[in-house]
Amino acid sequence: MQYKHTMYHNFFLHLRLNKYIPKAQSFLNYTNMDLIKQIVERAKANKQRIVLPEGTEERTLKAADRLVADEVVEVILIGNPDEIKALAEKNGLTNIDKATIIDPVNNPRKEVYANLLFELRKSKGMTIEKATALAEDPLYLGTLIIKNGDADGEVAGAQNTTGDVLRPALQIIKTTPGISVVSGAFLMFTPKAEYGENGLLVFADCAVMPNPNAQELAQIAVSTARTARAIAAIEPRVAMLSFSTKGSAKNELVDKVVEATRLAQEMAPEFAIDGELQADAAIVPSVGSSKAPGSAIAGRANTLVFPTLEVGNIAYKLVQRLAGAEAVGPVLQGIAAPVNDLSRGCSVDDIYKLVAITATQAIGLKAGK
Repeated sequence: MQYKHTMYHNFFLHLRLNKYIPKAQSFLNYTNMDLIKQIVERAKANKQRIVLPEGTEERTLKAADRLVADEVVEVILIGNPDEIKALAEKNGLTNIDKATIIDPVNNPRKEVYANLLFELRKSKGMTIEKATALAEDPLYLGTLIIKNGDADGEVAGAQNTTGDVLRPALQIIKTTPGISVVSGAFLMFTPKAEYGENGLLVFADCAVMPNPNAQELAQIAVSTARTARAIAAIEPRVAMLSFSTKGSAKNELVDKVVEATRLAQEMAPEFAIDGELQADAAIVPSVGSSKAPGSAIAGRANTLVFPTLEVGNIAYKLVQRLAGAEAVGPVLQGIAAPVNDLSRGCSVDDIYKLVAITATQAIGLKAGK
């Protein structure tokens, strides 16, 4: 895939939930199941309002029925109520009537959302007529509901492209204060309990920004630390990776990571962030103590930030295939309210899990993590 270097194109790249490895060890399955269970329990304890714009999509409706039955989140479905009711009856879904259903065409709050969109985008040429029409588009309506404070997050993509899902999110919700970069993190479950957090590591950016500058890389590091804490429930120990450890090589590529480390530490002093570190110095205690003595991160990192997208993407795929790791993601980070994109080949279970993950992201954002 040829990555484009304009900001909007970067967000509309191929962001897809990764398929699990069929032959993954039972250790990985147990670890993943255990984490997902914890995520679901955290979501239940602090119920968030999650919008599902594809309310007439069958897998989405089945996942919504389970989410309502399990009381994981408050589900908001967008779609024609009669069509949703007919699909629910056809599939024996008995909990859908407990979800909030919003008809995008006959929405009593359409004018409210249209005016909001007009005010947000009038400097970009938005007219009230166009805003009214877009307020009937489920993907635009979903993000407007969030922007207006009527929901906390969104999951879509079962029948829409990544670009269609993210475009309204970036136009309406925008990025987290202090963050201008959207990135994608993977939770990597490895059979090597001695690395990371009992074998769990968080990798980023593996999905969105091809070649971040130092400021952007620092933002990715902070976003990933927040993801590790909010979703994986681990205290992040962030390693800024390079082919150099603490000045062992001199190059402008190393300089970028050194500067990004400094900026990330200034941006978020509450997180343990160090660099530049080679991969072995970041995760192997003996190598870390030898190459970076005195570092609180070296040899103990559980969150790895890669200098470019190509490095991150190659790394997670190699770890997945060669080490038999399970890669869960990408989880999108950096948006002011969580919006996550599904694969169009996703399962009901994928949707259920991603909604729970999105809820924990929302909880973390509200807590300022």
